[in-house]
Amino acid sequence: MQNHCVVLDCLSGISDFQALFRFPRDPDRSQKWVEQCQRDDLKEKSAEQLYKYYRLCGKHFEASAFDSDSPGSVLKADAVPSVFGGPGQPQSGQVKHGKETTKDSETERRGRKRMKKAPAEPITETVQNVPEEDEEKKYLKTLLEVLLLLGEQSIPPFAPCNGKDDGLKSCNFQALLEYRLNCGDEVLKNKFDSSRQNCFSNELDMLITVCEQYVRSKVIEGVKENGFFSLLTSEPVKISGEWCLPVFLRYVDQLKSHQEKFAGFLTFEGDENDLAEKLLSEMTDRWGLDMSQCRAQAHACSGTHSRKIKAFASKLVEKYPKALLTFRSTNPLTLALANSMGVSGVQLVLSTFKQIELFFSQSPLLQVEFEHAISIFYPDKEDKAEELKKICRTGWTRRNDGFEVALDVIEALLLCVDSVHDNEDMRWNDQVTHSALEISKALTDFEFIMALIVLKNLMVLIQAFGKNLQGKAVDIHSATASLTAVLQSLKEMSDNIDVYHDFFYDEAVNLAAAMEIPVKVPRFFSRKRQGEQGSTQEDDYYKEHVTVPAVKHVIGEMNDLFSQDHIKVLGCMCLIPDIIEGKKSTQPDEESIQVFSDDIPNAGSLSAELHCWWVKWSKKGKGETFPSSLHDTLQLADVKFFPNVMTALRLLSILPTLALEDSSDVAFKRYQMYIENMPDNVKSKSLALFNINYDVGFDLDSMVELYQKTYPERQEVS
Repeated sequence: MQNHCVVLDCLSGISDFQALFRFPRDPDRSQKWVEQCQRDDLKEKSAEQLYKYYRLCGKHFEASAFDSDSPGSVLKADAVPSVFGGPGQPQSGQVKHGKETTKDSETERRGRKRMKKAPAEPITETVQNVPEEDEEKKYLKTLLEVLLLLGEQSIPPFAPCNGKDDGLKSCNFQALLEYRLNCGDEVLKNKFDSSRQNCFSNELDMLITVCEQYVRSKVIEGVKENGFFSLLTSEPVKISGEWCLPVFLRYVDQLKSHQEKFAGFLTFEGDENDLAEKLLSEMTDRWGLDMSQCRAQAHACSGTHSRKIKAFASKLVEKYPKALLTFRSTNPLTLALANSMGVSGVQLVLSTFKQIELFFSQSPLLQVEFEHAISIFYPDKEDKAEELKKICRTGWTRRNDGFEVALDVIEALLLCVDSVHDNEDMRWNDQVTHSALEISKALTDFEFIMALIVLKNLMVLIQAFGKNLQGKAVDIHSATASLTAVLQSLKEMSDNIDVYHDFFYDEAVNLAAAMEIPVKVPRFFSRKRQGEQGSTQEDDYYKEHVTVPAVKHVIGEMNDLFSQDHIKVLGCMCLIPDIIEGKKSTQPDEESIQVFSDDIPNAGSLSAELHCWWVKWSKKGKGETFPSSLHDTLQLADVKFFPNVMTALRLLSILPTLALEDSSDVAFKRYQMYIENMPDNVKSKSLALFNINYDVGFDLDSMVELYQKTYPERQEVS
């Protein structure tokens, strides 16, 4: 932020208020400051940008750098920062270069003093006193500072600070303002008084709206600067009583690194056809997103919202044909396919999985109880028991083979939850025993057993393919070759559905007998059929309502998510040097790269360029290592001499099917933390946006300008 020192780990503007100084407008001096601060990320910024948006605090200058008439407040024209004595920073007069530290020579110091510069301009700026600003701007900056501090720390501004809901008088935002006021903040003393309490709620709402607009504009600006992007959505969530669709944007930045940013929420209410148009209009007209640059889309959605999402995805492809529909890597493929099913038995399995995960998160002792039950059911298979215990210590319900694991431990799991519910030794509280009872009811429902067995046998055909998709580049490349076999296996199951269903049903009946579970159709279906002549056999019901729709859905989704164009894009993994060297005699598949023919800079020279790329990487010297990932390949210094290859790699990198590196996945992780940890009554679409995008770089001057432009009538109040 503008009122913080740019030096990493410097506390100025946070807990140690120091005078802040603008970067010089002179390009040479400006770059010298950047080098001294060791901020390589600022080297690409112009001197004007640095002057306008970045500050350096006074403690990084020696006493001799200040004007003797105004010590500590006015810098000399040739002043250069040289004091960096904080933790992990070079000492005064030292500059770090890699692992070495070298002292500035006396010649360099004398040379800096002899540099002829333009007359000094007033560059000093302190946190508490900015002469050129009017009182209203300083007041707005103070409010924005407090709001951003709360937002970054996930502290809801409107929430009561003392646990008592006394309205705005006791909210977190008000409490922080009063704290600053009590500490002698002159800006607040002059502008903030009891008379402003009446309009305080509206004022805070306006500030939050401006923060949302500013953050989103920065996110969209970053996307526009880097060209192509992909659009990703997550499961709709309910905020302030309405369904909202979270939207993420993935792109490759100027440093050729993957980026995924949270762009905000779209209101997800209304008819599916009208909704699709409304969502697109919101993104293009209000957000300013250029959808013609969208090259891929992916959606993670449950059965209850899947029809609306499918309508939106279809409308997006209809208007922007290059927005390829793909799979999103945040969930295993098997779980994603199950989530999108509208089959009641499947949704029962998935909701029970969520209950199980929450149940064991309540106490580590519950895990001990579960592992004891596993030992009871595998007395003669210690290796198998230990393997299952190890698996169950992780989030096994979210694993690629989660349905298979569930069947291996289902009897032990039932024994565990029944024991907890009985609570004979009074170890568990009412909440835990109630959760145990709910899980026990689900596990002893034959619909759950049948759906779980169908899912296990169906997803086992896809398991290896899905696991490879979330693996390394070489695994993903091999997955593309196995898709045909996967689709053929699914088709064979569909063509012989009667035979396969009989196997599934017999397996479910045998397991139910072992667990003493009655075989019957769901109660809601029995009630619905009361009074009708004849009765539906359990076998026929589960074939019609579980097996057939599940198989049909998976085949349809696999064909939609893994179209020919999608497979061709994934085939571009053949451009990675380690894969080229591994395949030896096989050149990269030109047909795969041709899927980008409209986007690569020179399609006519593609064949020759691919041949040169292949020759470069087809032979490895002794002890030599080749890049084995997309990121490492893009970071190659000479990739710029292969413009078609570089563009293809950048387009491949934004594909939602590919898992992001941990360092690039921050936005989605922060989003999950916000949604899971923030109480429903204080969740906010606006606050979530700048909490998740805390790293966009807030410029208070620009935010004040946006506020005054958005609410010109506000200037008349004060």
